[in-house]
Amino acid sequence: MNQEPHINKTIDEQRQGEATLVESTVKPNGKKLYVESYGCAMNFSDSEVVASIMTKQGYATTADVDQADIVLINTCSIRENAEDRVRKRLTNFKNRKKRQPDLIVGILGCMAERLKTNLLEEEKLVDLVAGPDAYRKLPELIEEVGTGQKAVNVLLSRDETYADISPIRLNKSGITGFVSITRGCDNMCSFCVVPFTRGRERSRDPQTIYNECKDLFENGYREVTLLGQNVDSYRWNMTSKGEIKDETKPTTNFAQLMDLVAGVSPDLRIRFSTSHPKDMSDAVLETIAKHDNICNSIHLPIQSGNTEVLKRMNRGYSREWYLDRISAIHRIIPDCAVTTDIITGFCDETEEEHNDTLTIIEEVNWNFAYMYTYSERPKTLAERRFEDSVPEKTKSKRLTEIIDLQRSNSAKQNLKQVGKIHKVLIEGPSKRSEVHMSGRNDHNTKVVFPMENSKKGDYVLVKITDCTTATLLGEIVEILEPTNEQT
Repeated sequence: MNQEPHINKTIDEQRQGEATLVESTVKPNGKKLYVESYGCAMNFSDSEVVASIMTKQGYATTADVDQADIVLINTCSIRENAEDRVRKRLTNFKNRKKRQPDLIVGILGCMAERLKTNLLEEEKLVDLVAGPDAYRKLPELIEEVGTGQKAVNVLLSRDETYADISPIRLNKSGITGFVSITRGCDNMCSFCVVPFTRGRERSRDPQTIYNECKDLFENGYREVTLLGQNVDSYRWNMTSKGEIKDETKPTTNFAQLMDLVAGVSPDLRIRFSTSHPKDMSDAVLETIAKHDNICNSIHLPIQSGNTEVLKRMNRGYSREWYLDRISAIHRIIPDCAVTTDIITGFCDETEEEHNDTLTIIEEVNWNFAYMYTYSERPKTLAERRFEDSVPEKTKSKRLTEIIDLQRSNSAKQNLKQVGKIHKVLIEGPSKRSEVHMSGRNDHNTKVVFPMENSKKGDYVLVKITDCTTATLLGEIVEILEPTNEQT
């Protein structure tokens, strides 16, 4: 997986802070569950699966951690500082258990799989540990804790996709939602722990994906993001080599999946994340161009602009290959925003190799980028093969250069939008003003404008009048009526 921005929020906070207790036909057991997620969007999606599993066992979800009988922390291991934040949070809960001895604290996700022994036995920070493929076992693990035992299940699966589980959307009035289409990863990027913590790649039945997206639309959602460690390698009923697994069943690739999901309704926006440059095909780009409701926005992580560094990262493409994909994007989808991830200071990176990243920033002119210094992770290929040889001071200096250049590019991109009209999906009130609304345009850029008669969930046309480096400012010129079309 590509390194992603780390966020520290509960699911409810991430959904604009609106808490809700989940309705269920299951008899309540009087216990309340609090789920807190760290890391990439996949973790937030997984937490909704966890909420569904636990709700069927009689648990009610809560956004108030002080009310919780069970606290589950869904974690990320991509960068060291994410693990550090989780440890501090778990230490707080350990202290709370002195006052509330019946409180059960569990850790889920990538960090759980990687540090199970440390967290359970050495640091004694948690009562249970469940890896990404063990969420169905959570009720049993909690029962085991109730007997005074520590409980752990971090077994990885070759076929678990949770396809039959309808995730609990903790914010029922939400507008945007995540839908997982694959789990695990077969890429072995040398800096990444995901293949070791999430297991082999497997794709989910396309019909269950379609049904989940349709259900979201029928419940008021107007945007879904299809999630995977590498969405372009989605293959249903196919091996990684393209061989058919079951001749009696149809096959589906990522382009065909998007074509299917786009048919739910023209009023349902489709996004996806994350793409891998080595796997992005022209067929995918042509599908985006074909549908107005598939957003013209692609997150295509490059990580480095130097081919030799990319080889050490085991990324599977060269600088030239990446630039060819950028050319294809702009040829097939002329008005497409492209964002990226960049890691600076990777093992043995020279000043010349760093300069290649600076020059490709200027050449590609990304709309936005997530930028990091390299953080060595235990058990990765990079830890075994290379020395983390670039001094931290040098990493920081190079990162500053990259950030400054990219911010300048982002500001120029936004400035070009002034005077243009953008279709915006309203996600809710602006955080800074109750009389302003906020939403995102087709390019996934945040747009803020006076509320007027608009409401959350509306599509509006907004004329851009000003901008910052990250946000467009404007005024509504039209509130669009829904098409009321649905398959």
